[in-house]
Amino acid sequence: MSNETKEGIYSVKGMGVPKTLLLGLQHMFAMFGATVLVPILTGLDVATTLLFAGLGTLLFHLVTKRKVPAFLGSSFAFLSGYAAVKCMEGIMDANGNTIENAELLPYACIGVCFAGLLYFVLAAFIKAFGIKKVMRCFPPVVTGPIIIAIGLTLSASAITNCSTNWWLAIVTILVVVICNIYGKGMVKIIPILIAVVVSYLLAAITGNVDFSGIRDAAWIGFPIKYENTVFSVFGDNFNPSFFVTSIVTIMPIALATIVEHIGDISAISSTTGRNYFKDPGLHRTLVGDGAATILASLFGAPANTTYGENTGVLSLSKVYDPFVIELAAGFAILFSFCPKFAAVISAMPAATIGGISLVLYGMISAVGVRNVVESHVDFSKSRNVIIAALILVLAIGIKYYNASGDISFVIGQVKISLSGIAVGALVGILLNAILPGKDYEFDEGV
Repeated sequence: MSNETKEGIYSVKGMGVPKTLLLGLQHMFAMFGATVLVPILTGLDVATTLLFAGLGTLLFHLVTKRKVPAFLGSSFAFLSGYAAVKCMEGIMDANGNTIENAELLPYACIGVCFAGLLYFVLAAFIKAFGIKKVMRCFPPVVTGPIIIAIGLTLSASAITNCSTNWWLAIVTILVVVICNIYGKGMVKIIPILIAVVVSYLLAAITGNVDFSGIRDAAWIGFPIKYENTVFSVFGDNFNPSFFVTSIVTIMPIALATIVEHIGDISAISSTTGRNYFKDPGLHRTLVGDGAATILASLFGAPANTTYGENTGVLSLSKVYDPFVIELAAGFAILFSFCPKFAAVISAMPAATIGGISLVLYGMISAVGVRNVVESHVDFSKSRNVIIAALILVLAIGIKYYNASGDISFVIGQVKISLSGIAVGALVGILLNAILPGKDYEFDEGV
C-alpha cells in the first residue's frame, strides 16, 4: 500500500445536496442485503439490526476521528455462535414450562458482547507492544481454518431452507452468480440485494409469500424490544450455565472477525490511498468496531463488522469522504423506525434465504481458503498441517457429534457447552503458541 494520494474525492463540500444524498443511499443499499439477512437467519429483529448498524457506524466514526470511510453492518461470522446457543436445552421458567429456543438469543447476545471486549483487549496489546508482535499469535494457519470451518458448519441450515422450495432457491443462486460474474457497476456491487428482490417477486407472483404480517404492521414504531435485549435475562429465570456457555462458545469467533476487520481496513486503505493502520491507527479502528458490536448486542442486534461491500462502492464512486458513509448510517436508522418495512423483510420465503445463504456460507469458507493461500502458509511443515487439521476436524466433527452440536462439561454447579468452532479455535491458538517453527510476520503496510 502506498502513501501517495490516489485520484479521488476526499470531501463532498461543493458537490451539492442531491448528489451527496444519492451517494449516501448507494452505500446504504450496498450494505442492505447482507445486513438484513443476518437477523433473518438468526431470528433477531430486522428493525433493531438496522438501527444499530447505523448507530454502530456513527460510533465507529467518532472513535476513529471521522477519518476512516467504513460502514459497519451485520457480521456473518457469528451465525454459528447464535445457532449453537439456540440448540442448547431449553430453560425452565418459574411455572416449569420450557422456554423456546428463539428466546435464548439474548444469551447469545451476551456472548457477542464479551466477544466485542476482545477487540479492546487486542487494541490495548497493539498500543502497548506493537501490531507485529501481537498478530504473531493469530497467524493465517489459525485464522484461515477457523473461517473455513465457520462456513462449513453452517451449510446444513442452508440446505434445509433450500429444500422448502428448490426451484426458488436455484433462481436465487443463479441471479447472484449472474450479477456477480457478468454485472457491471452497482449490479456487481449488490448481487445479494438484487437476488433477494427477484426471488421475492417470483415467490409473491406464485403465491409463496404470506402477506398477513405486512398488512398488520404499523408504519411507524420503536425498533427496540425489551424482551430481545441482554437486560431481559437477568430476572427470576436467569440461568448461569447458559450465561457462561454462551460466552465461552461465542468469544473465540471474534478471532475470525478481528482478522476480517484487519483485512477490511487494509482494503479501505489501499482503495483510498491512505494508511489507516498508522492514522488513526489499528488500535482505534478495533476499539470502534468492538464498541459498535457491544452496543448492538446489548440491545438484541447482531454483531457489527466493517463491510467489504461498501469498500467496493468507494472504489466505484471514487468518493472517500466519511460523511457519505455517515449519511448511509442515518438512512439505516430512519428505516429502522418503520415496522412495515421490517415486516416485508421478515416475510421473505425460506427458500430465498436458503439460496442466498448457500452462496454466502460457501463464500465465508472461500475467504478462509484465500486467507491461507494469499498468506503463503507452508503446508510442507508438519506443525502447520497439524494445526489446520485439528481446527477443521474438531470444529466440524463436534458440530455433528450430537443434536446440540457441542460438547459439555460441568465446573462446580455450572454446565458449560463448547461449540466446535470454539474448541477448534482454542486448540489452534494453543498449538500455534507451543509448537516450534513460527515464521509469520504481519505486514502493516508502508
